[in-house]
Amino acid sequence: MRILIICTILLLGIGSGYYLSLLNRKTFPIEYGISFNNFHANSLGLDWKEVYETMIKDLHPKYIRISATWKEMEAQDGVFDFQDIDWQMDMAAQYGVKVILVVGQKAPRWPECHIPDWVGKDTDAHEDLLRYVRTTVTRYKDHPALDLWQVENEPFIRFQFGECQNYDSGFIHDEIAMVKEIDPTHSTIVTDSGEMGLWWGAVHTGDYFGTTLYRIVKTNGGRTFTYDWLPAIAYRLKAVLTGVKPGRFFISELQAEPWFTNTNPTNTPIEEQEKTMNPERLKRHIEYAKHIGAQRAYLWGVEWWYFMKKEHGDERYWEIVKDVLK
Repeated sequence: MRILIICTILLLGIGSGYYLSLLNRKTFPIEYGISFNNFHANSLGLDWKEVYETMIKDLHPKYIRISATWKEMEAQDGVFDFQDIDWQMDMAAQYGVKVILVVGQKAPRWPECHIPDWVGKDTDAHEDLLRYVRTTVTRYKDHPALDLWQVENEPFIRFQFGECQNYDSGFIHDEIAMVKEIDPTHSTIVTDSGEMGLWWGAVHTGDYFGTTLYRIVKTNGGRTFTYDWLPAIAYRLKAVLTGVKPGRFFISELQAEPWFTNTNPTNTPIEEQEKTMNPERLKRHIEYAKHIGAQRAYLWGVEWWYFMKKEHGDERYWEIVKDVLK
């Protein structure tokens, strides 16, 4: 009897392991887009308009994500400047590209919180924030390139990064309500960290949910840590458990650039950069995304691909993505 029990347990373990391996190998239809940031392009010593225009014309993405950061839109109290976002939105429309436009205190890229300097640290910025959101949404709600509104960036993450000491995630509910009131036509998306976020708050705040997907990172102490051990089914299971709506699951940031440990990437030697991103790893990340169950993935790193192409004559990353986006 004891032998029978042991054999049964072993068979169940082998069977479940085999079943899990099948689930992990399962692929899902997915479309790829690109997340672009003009500040990051500038930090690499590039002309951001040149990068953006080349991205649109040469890579031919169907989808992009850009940010109308508060600090950029309203550098002076009550004075709005939409010139750069107008240019990006108009070019996207010209080439039939659909845009996720980010609004809020937090937006992709350092310093994470993009709050104007004129907003004092001890100031209640609630009304000022809503004025900026209202003005931005009113301006672009009828723009032909607009696809979705992303409100804030990873607002519910437990461990805040960047310069976000006074960030209040509670503001997002009023922001979402305002976006929906002004623009009932376009849906909203709220994002969270794929590896450190709980997802629940983001999933139940926006119409769509977006997760980051990083496979290799560096700690503040410089130690490299990978998530290569984490199976794709873990993301699918997390989506089910948190109630992600069917057909409304995106990868908002699919890691496709190195993990930089300082705010000036050009200070990091190329050989060091390639420890956390190289052509083979990029291909693996793109392949891995097919197993998540998300409908769309926005590749993170176009500024760096262009930097490698223009400044170092290395077109491998650019060509890999170009082939994926065909």
